[in-house]
Amino acid sequence: MCFRVTRLVLMILLVSVHGLNAEETRILMVTQSVGYRHASVTREEEQLAPAEVAMIQLGQQSNLFTVDCTQDAAADFTKSNLQNYQVVMFYTTGALPIEQSDLDYFFNVWLKTKGHGVMGFHSAADTFGDYEPYWDMIGGTFKAHPWNSGDTVTISIHEPDHPLMKPFGAELEIRDEIYEYRHWQPEKVRVLMSLDMEKCEKKKPYHVPVAWVKSYGEGRVYFNNLGHNRETWSNEAYLDSIAAGVKWIRTSGEGSSVPNPQVSAAQEELARQAAGE
Repeated sequence: MCFRVTRLVLMILLVSVHGLNAEETRILMVTQSVGYRHASVTREEEQLAPAEVAMIQLGQQSNLFTVDCTQDAAADFTKSNLQNYQVVMFYTTGALPIEQSDLDYFFNVWLKTKGHGVMGFHSAADTFGDYEPYWDMIGGTFKAHPWNSGDTVTISIHEPDHPLMKPFGAELEIRDEIYEYRHWQPEKVRVLMSLDMEKCEKKKPYHVPVAWVKSYGEGRVYFNNLGHNRETWSNEAYLDSIAAGVKWIRTSGEGSSVPNPQVSAAQEELARQAAGE
């Protein structure tokens, strides 16, 4: 039976809040790893992984949504099953075993529906790296991580008033692994967070985005690089941003997703200056 690990704790009747009904806002959280498996999505002794537990608890505490977690995309990421959900979360790696017909439905119908959306965490950008519909949707593909899990980085928040960024303030200092990307298309995304190269110990002469949003038909996409470290999944600002992201997707509320390539261009120049080029 699908979701046998989570069914006992997931199907909880919650009250309506902020215009959302948790019963009607269901999330499919895919945490399958075909490549490298992160500790945040590693299940030990058939217990849920830290990221999965964090999302279940966030849904319960916010009364905004319920979550089903799967590490079996072949069984659960199907046209028929996707119709039970309004949001899909990816914390995955590699080429997931999903039928092409199901992927076609996901990209061409499901994701383009108003009130539907995708949230990608960390290695969601290290998934389907050679499959253009996916990396075009998520916004970029993992290239390397010069900033490792033990490094503390400073992140600039470009729009502190954006509902997804309000929890972070104007600047965030955090210990986490940060990716750099290929297939980065600033003309298609609204970048909300970037490394502040001047304040980071490891400096590179190019822009390194950390979080961004985009529209996809009438659906919405929110990607955030953070989440490698287990500790990030208990970071209050990070969790508040995720809750805000669910509301943003479901209600089509405030918070622009209009691309802002000028921000990437400005960050590129600042990074070159910080690196001494």
